Amino acid sequence: MVRTIPNGVYPTMITPFKEDKTIDYNAVQKLLEWYAGKVDGLFAVCQSSEMFFLSFEERLELMRFVKENAPKGMTVIASGHVADTFDEQAEQAKAFINTGIDAYVFISNKFAKPDEDDEVFLDNVGYVISKLPDVAFGIYECPYPYKRLLSPETLGALAKTGRFAFIKDTCCDADVIKAKIKAVEGTPLKIFNANSSSLLQSLRDGAAGFSGVMGNFHPELYKWLCENYEKEPQKAEIMQSFLGLASMTERQIYPVNAKYYLSLEGIPMTVVTRSRAYEMTASERLEIQQLRNFTGEFIKYFGL
Repeated sequence: MVRTIPNGVYPTMITPFKEDKTIDYNAVQKLLEWYAGKVDGLFAVCQSSEMFFLSFEERLELMRFVKENAPKGMTVIASGHVADTFDEQAEQAKAFINTGIDAYVFISNKFAKPDEDDEVFLDNVGYVISKLPDVAFGIYECPYPYKRLLSPETLGALAKTGRFAFIKDTCCDADVIKAKIKAVEGTPLKIFNANSSSLLQSLRDGAAGFSGVMGNFHPELYKWLCENYEKEPQKAEIMQSFLGLASMTERQIYPVNAKYYLSLEGIPMTVVTRSRAYEMTASERLEIQQLRNFTGEFIKYFGL
């Protein structure tokens, strides 16, 4: 029986590195402690985690560490889905699932080439999941190495297998998300919006929550919106306007800027990444500092 994924905020967890680019597990531990009370679950070993730049052994070790050290009772979903052949994908998924994560998340672009249709995609998904235990699965419309968005019809077909409980939706279109919500009605699959600007509308239409990169900056604001948008609609509009504007931070160099923000939060981490070599400019650092200051004012205003 597929387990239900609780509604709410699931940040795409980053991976702190030491100066020598090895994983800094002390910083990972501090980051897990920082998430406590601010989020409902974690999406670990994903693109934000630089999973395409981690070895299989590193992905497995990181996944195990996050699951074992996450705040008590917190839901942990994870991916690590980077292998090219379907048999290798299945074998690696088994190892990841054995860490005890609550759901294993596939990457949509790993099941078909850009010029292959959704029938090929669905056939390949079916082949891989047939080799795996009856656990909760998710799907993520990851933009790398190419972005494969799922149509409402294709998502509905996945949902009807009864084996999917989560999608990180990256279409960034509230109307399309609404159609996807309709397509999965009556199934265990829940839609989590990765796009900040359309979040409030998608929640009103029935989305289960938020799973995006801005959860590494001010997740408590997203949590407030997900929990209070119906009870306090006027304040929800204010919060949505701020979150939509603040999400332009994504257009800075990510995840470098997220690591810098988190270092300002007192988490002892470098801004070192494997995915890109980039030194933030003085102006970019000021922008992040000012975002953090403004976030503090919102936290005060909303009594968080």
